[in-house]
Amino acid sequence: MWLSYAESDASGKAGTAVGYGRLSEDATQLTNFTVVFRQQPKLSVGNHFGGRLVFDGKGYLFIGLGENNQRATAQDLSKLQGKVVRLTETGGVPPDNPFVGRADARPEIWAYGIRNPQGMAMNPWSEALWLNEHGPRGGDEINIPQAGKNYGWPLATHGINYSGLPIPEAKGKTVPGTEPPLYVWPVSPGVSGMAFYSAPTFPQWQHKLFIGALKETSLIVLAVDGNQVREEGRLLEARGKRIRDVRVGPDGYLYVLTDESNGELLRLSPEA
Repeated sequence: MWLSYAESDASGKAGTAVGYGRLSEDATQLTNFTVVFRQQPKLSVGNHFGGRLVFDGKGYLFIGLGENNQRATAQDLSKLQGKVVRLTETGGVPPDNPFVGRADARPEIWAYGIRNPQGMAMNPWSEALWLNEHGPRGGDEINIPQAGKNYGWPLATHGINYSGLPIPEAKGKTVPGTEPPLYVWPVSPGVSGMAFYSAPTFPQWQHKLFIGALKETSLIVLAVDGNQVREEGRLLEARGKRIRDVRVGPDGYLYVLTDESNGELLRLSPEA
């Protein structure tokens, strides 16, 4: 079993760590737990950890890392904040990672300029990694992180600071040398986990992308056509629950996890 978690040090600051262990037969503990990755340096005082894990089926693990609410670090290749990193399934650095061999960059980095990634998944039709992330006040995004590319934060953003003032480092919604988002919500729904639907169980859900919404307490439905998406609607709005994660089960049903003090695991099928 693989998991990511927030790990603090003696200074009280924290970063994302990733490891794996074996679940005991009685499902009460992990044994032989091994840490394979630690976000360095540790800068967070409780914000923007990220931590989504995606195996690509080709021997690699992608980890989405928040910038710990330290905006400038997302553009600093010597730090692991605000990055997507790519490792082998045993935690090693692949020799074809884009910054291997550069003295001024961490070799684990796959892509950078990320604010606070919340959902990641492999697109089953293109076999590309997709990621969603929280903007500040406005500007939640979907991106397709590619090797060595810069996704802009905090230089490029569609949002503003929570104070209502501009992001100090921002130069506009698009900035030369950075990749524009695939999709933007000008008003942030508070995106979370995401899942592509390619199961044969419910044909009406084929080529749909489902994304949880924390702030807007719903399940967002998007249609996927190549590298284009359009929002088609929302599910579960009447329940008024923060959606933390969504997955497609082996039975083809959607499983949705709510983020509440009395959280629920929901099993969904299309309406008849």
